[in-house]
Amino acid sequence: MDLPAATEHLGTSNDAALVRRAALGDAAAFERLMSPRLDRCYRLAWSILSNDADALDATQDALVAAWRALPRLRDPAAFDGWLNRVVANAARMARRHRGRRREVTVPSIDPDEPPPPEAPTEYDPSVRTAIDRVVEADAFARAFERLRPDDRVLLVLHHLEERPVAEIARTLAIPVGTAKSRLHAARRALERALEAEA
Repeated sequence: MDLPAATEHLGTSNDAALVRRAALGDAAAFERLMSPRLDRCYRLAWSILSNDADALDATQDALVAAWRALPRLRDPAAFDGWLNRVVANAARMARRHRGRRREVTVPSIDPDEPPPPEAPTEYDPSVRTAIDRVVEADAFARAFERLRPDDRVLLVLHHLEERPVAEIARTLAIPVGTAKSRLHAARRALERALEAEA
């Protein structure tokens, strides 16, 4: 049986059938169900952990937990929200157990490699624009990392994953009004963190 491409989105009736088959132990159905969702799971885990290696581990842990817990899912139509909760919980557990650690990449130095070219002496506007974009992206990443994990989850689900507030509320098992107020608070926290980076 061929697996769908990672970018293919399965229809809801097909999803429900895959969920039911996977819940009965059909590994191929689970793989077909998860394949188009892996990137989203990783992004959600990364939004909590801010670390590639930890996010990959948490995503893997979430897949194992989802496979084991799937038979207890009552409503196949609620699979995506349920999966988001499983991933968020796995990432929070990873954060709790491993603590916050930073990755430091040390470039290797090859003595046979020629030294990097000298910086240009004349001003090149395209280089300045590229530098500005890098600086802005770095400031945003630092500001985002300063947020509480719960704020990151809300912002990723709503702005990156483009999930409606009602779906976020179901995912986090909170009332819609609470989701709205927490999302507003998360935006304000990000604005303050960005101002601090300026």
